Amino acid sequence: MTLMSTRRLHESLLLPRLLEKIAPKIGAKVFIEPEWGVVGQITFKGGRSAGRRSYFRYNTLDLNPVGASDVAKDKDYANFFMKHMGYATVEGSAFYSDHWCKKIGSKKNMHAAYRFARKLGFPVIVKPNEGSHGMGVFLVHNRRQFYRAIKFIFKEDRVALVQKLVQGKDYRIVVLDTKVISAYERIPLSIVGDGRSSIKELLKKKQKRFRAGSRDTRIHLDDLRIAHKLAYQNLALRSVPERGKRIYLLDNANLSSGGDAVDVTKPVHPEFKKLAVKLTRDMGLRFCGVDLMVEGDIRQKPKKYWVLEVNAAPGLDHYVKTGLAQQKIVENLYLKVLKSMSR
Repeated sequence: MTLMSTRRLHESLLLPRLLEKIAPKIGAKVFIEPEWGVVGQITFKGGRSAGRRSYFRYNTLDLNPVGASDVAKDKDYANFFMKHMGYATVEGSAFYSDHWCKKIGSKKNMHAAYRFARKLGFPVIVKPNEGSHGMGVFLVHNRRQFYRAIKFIFKEDRVALVQKLVQGKDYRIVVLDTKVISAYERIPLSIVGDGRSSIKELLKKKQKRFRAGSRDTRIHLDDLRIAHKLAYQNLALRSVPERGKRIYLLDNANLSSGGDAVDVTKPVHPEFKKLAVKLTRDMGLRFCGVDLMVEGDIRQKPKKYWVLEVNAAPGLDHYVKTGLAQQKIVENLYLKVLKSMSR
């Protein structure tokens, strides 16, 4: 097991236990590898699939084709194909660490990335080309922040994306075959001032609430992105916000980074549902999380929006722990996934 696998372990235990719980409802049986508990085998018993076995690892099931899944994991390639098919994507480009530039004979190093960022116009987004949970996603406003961010990314990754900033509401739509089975708005990590406590103290209180609710999100007070976000607002961890004032600590809205979720499955406009289903099919996927940035509201007919990413293994670990209603939604979602796999 790799270091990255170990790091993700505590965030990846939902699916195995959830499948073990719900599989008997369709007459299936789940066997989980006991040491790490992140991989497993599903044995289907009924109908034409009787005796057939399927496997899963972390949040990845035997549902999507391997090639399509690999393309979806590579944000730059996924963007390339989505743009080619006419989808509204975010303007950007991939750049490489010095070591990887030498390996592949490219001049697209971090200095070329900075020149590209200046051409796009600050602020810009800098993020790893692969990875999930919003890790390493930076909004940078100047040269100093840019180089700090891209050097941080290149410690772990060899490819970074530099993208134009687009603004609006952040949504994830989860598609299974021809249906939208879940949709929710993602709101970035924030705190609300009480007029007495510092931002640091309020973040610690929020972390305690996460723990009390069995949500395994970890807020890292030394996160470079939090420092950038606060500095841009002329704030620091020691600052005491006035009562009722909301302060945003991150720009990306991933639930794993401490963000919140608002379920919008029922009121999603039909045109957005059609868009998500079509994009899932066009990307060669059956099960997909479509991430959108929408100007306005997803309940209204689409006017201006961007496809941020597609995710072939849309983990719902953090979403399921935001409430009992969300837990039920996720159980029903994966029950539909199992039924689809059994056919």
